Amino acid sequence: MRSAGALLALACLFASPALAQETRAPEHKITQSESYIMIDPIYSTIVDSDRPIGMLMIGFGLDIPDRQLRAEANQALPVLRDAYVRSLTAFAWSHVRPWVQPDADQLADRLQRVTDRTLHRKGARVLLAQLLMRFTH
Repeated sequence: MRSAGALLALACLFASPALAQETRAPEHKITQSESYIMIDPIYSTIVDSDRPIGMLMIGFGLDIPDRQLRAEANQALPVLRDAYVRSLTAFAWSHVRPWVQPDADQLADRLQRVTDRTLHRKGARVLLAQLLMRFTH
């Protein structure tokens, strides 16, 4: 009886890693493309007459086919994000008016220039996904 219990305990011990691997939740992927890096949405304050009146939000990602550049971009994500926040803040202060929809092409070009300058070379393409304004009345 004692050996049967020991065998059962031994079998459970060896089966545990296999069961743990099978029950692991699948990884959530935004896209099937390996070259795509999603950037978390960035928010900036919309100001009119020196007072905040709303928020500007952009959602975008980077398409980087070059594996080495993609690795460098992943490593530089905090620096890239800081550069994006600074650029979006300046854009919101100087180009966004509450009565006009912001120019998505102008914003995408601006983000592309920031990306190229921060990574010190071209090869990462900015893909703008969302651009929205929310006003507080």
